[in-house]
Amino acid sequence: MANSTTGYGFGTFKGVFTPSLLTILGVVMYLRFGWVLGNVGLGGTLLIVTLSTSITLLTGLSIAALATNMRIGGGGAYYMISRSLGLEVGAAVGLPLYFAQALGISFYVAGFAESVNALIPALNPVIIGVVTLIGLAGIAYRSADLALKSQFFILGLIILSLISFFLGDAPEPTLIPAESVPPKVAFWAVFAVFFPAVTGIEAGISLSGDLKDPARSLPLGTLGAVVTGYAVYIAIPLFLSQTVTQEALLLTDSLVMQKVSSFGPLILMGLWGATLSSAMGALLGAPRTLQALARDRIIPRIVGKGFGETDDPRYATLISFGVAMLGVVAGDLNLIAPILSMFFLTSYGLLNLSSGLAGLIGSPSWRPTFRVHWSLSLVGAAGCLVTMMMINAGATVGATLVCGAVYAGMTRRKLRAAFGDIRQGVLMLAAQFAVEALEDYRPDARNWRPNLLVLGGSPRARWHLVELASALAGRSGLMTFAAVLPREGASEARGRKLAESIRHYLQRHDTQALVKVHRADTPLDGAQELVSAYGFGPLVPNTVLVGATSHPKNFEAFARLVLLCWETRRNLVVVLEPHKDSEESGPTEDRTRGRVDVWWSRKQRNAGLMLALGYLLKTSASWEDSRLVLRSVVNADAQKPSALDRLARFVDQSRTDAEASVLVRGEAPVFDVIRKASDGAGLVMLGMRAPTEGETAAEYGRYYEGLLEQVRGLPPTALVLAAEEVDFHRLFAAD
Repeated sequence: MANSTTGYGFGTFKGVFTPSLLTILGVVMYLRFGWVLGNVGLGGTLLIVTLSTSITLLTGLSIAALATNMRIGGGGAYYMISRSLGLEVGAAVGLPLYFAQALGISFYVAGFAESVNALIPALNPVIIGVVTLIGLAGIAYRSADLALKSQFFILGLIILSLISFFLGDAPEPTLIPAESVPPKVAFWAVFAVFFPAVTGIEAGISLSGDLKDPARSLPLGTLGAVVTGYAVYIAIPLFLSQTVTQEALLLTDSLVMQKVSSFGPLILMGLWGATLSSAMGALLGAPRTLQALARDRIIPRIVGKGFGETDDPRYATLISFGVAMLGVVAGDLNLIAPILSMFFLTSYGLLNLSSGLAGLIGSPSWRPTFRVHWSLSLVGAAGCLVTMMMINAGATVGATLVCGAVYAGMTRRKLRAAFGDIRQGVLMLAAQFAVEALEDYRPDARNWRPNLLVLGGSPRARWHLVELASALAGRSGLMTFAAVLPREGASEARGRKLAESIRHYLQRHDTQALVKVHRADTPLDGAQELVSAYGFGPLVPNTVLVGATSHPKNFEAFARLVLLCWETRRNLVVVLEPHKDSEESGPTEDRTRGRVDVWWSRKQRNAGLMLALGYLLKTSASWEDSRLVLRSVVNADAQKPSALDRLARFVDQSRTDAEASVLVRGEAPVFDVIRKASDGAGLVMLGMRAPTEGETAAEYGRYYEGLLEQVRGLPPTALVLAAEEVDFHRLFAAD
């Protein structure tokens, strides 16, 4: 898949293989291989090399798959991650990755300064580093092509230095005072110092926007550099362990390869060429990552301004120079290396995750010409995470928190990307597994949670329904807000526009809900159709929440809805309209909700559902300060003590923090007692009678009309009908 580019149009060898290999065969190889061998021995060294390269190889395979499935722009690893996992994840990794790349400049410059200082101790390594960085930045600022042209000469020097090393012999024994020999370091600490040696593939990836054909060059160049580097890194410790038997020399002399070499100056020339070219590669890559971040509006866009026909990121280069200068002043290889390892492992892990998830999902759009099984990429991702934890669990948590904070900030900004990503595919795959697994389960009281279908029309006009449903759904339930459009004159396009409008309105008021707009002849017809058909497989609403119908001409149609809910085993909550002065007022400010009165009868299955709903209300932020009171009515004073004792024991057993209250009605009508006791409540819950077998809609409509008369004058009221085949009393049982 070719990619048109406004950059330099580099080929595979010049744009990927050579800068990657030069960074791999760099400062760690020349200055820390002896130290690694002295600390963990030959077996440990070969294990570190193999583990490190395995992670890089798996990442290289993932990069190859990603690169042959998308048009690669500038930004390297950031571009691939953001176009796979989304802008938020891309930013969460891209910003730390940029700083790792910028500190990588410091790492290589510090290595160069250390080698010069070892040769000429009178020269201050910090001053050497500062001067070197200024010179390199000047070249990078002027032209990337000018910088890369020198890499072939440097590659030649490295090859000559390695030939000189392998033609060398054991050095003369050296007397090393015991007090100057540093203590040995643990395996994973050594791994952390070594790992930046195999992160050279970042150098090639970072120039992705300047490649003539990224889809071809990135796989070939990256994998070629990894394999070549591994061969060299296996050969060096094998040879070094045979020629240098003095462990103290390995631990103390960073230039031990020079002592082994047949012509020592070649080692220095190769080292200087490698460190300077690696620093140059990082100076070219880091600004391009920063430029890509700016062009995606993650940082100010001015930073991403390009200059000339080749779009050189000069502003980003100046910023990278400043960050690198701070690292040069710190100037300690062993201090900088573990920091680089953590951030490179983070980016490698997400590159592997991007490729692995894309392969696992198997979307039609995933058609890489370089195919890698998704399991290999996920193994690479897991390997990165495990390695980070083994190196430093605390630093891993810290890096995760930093990335999480960036992700949260990006999410709040709600940037809209002009490209798609695989997150929807991941969610669809998870939903597929969950829905298929749910087919094997049947409703059970212990695992019950509300799945609400709110028949609300306009959320602005009936916000009290939305507030109540949102409080009931809370963190554990689902809510779908449904509206019905007249079939006549309402197109599908209008339905989509209304759904989007409702969705935005709910989001503006921090209300999480699915939205469904349905077209039907009448609102009640539409409500019945939604109750009958809405849902997916086993994931269907178990509770319908609707506003009360108060017009007599609609009672029979409304009764048909109640009968349908009963027949389809959907619980029903009918909410009586609040006072007119609160309608069409939109969301209310937080206020004290007062008391929730649940009118309890052990003889009705409604009671358990009402208590469950009352408890769910109290778990919501808007009702948490309310009192939940279970109220019951007896006919005579003599019945009160035993009834109160039973209710109090049940309340204690239910662990709902409810209160028990038993009232004596005497000769008074029951609803007079209810009205008096519930005066001032924030919400009253009452049970509705279940339809009897063979009862018609007209008959149930007359019952409903009488019920409305009986509850007239009550505070906001919810009439509850438990139709689901769940023993809700078991929700509150002790066993």
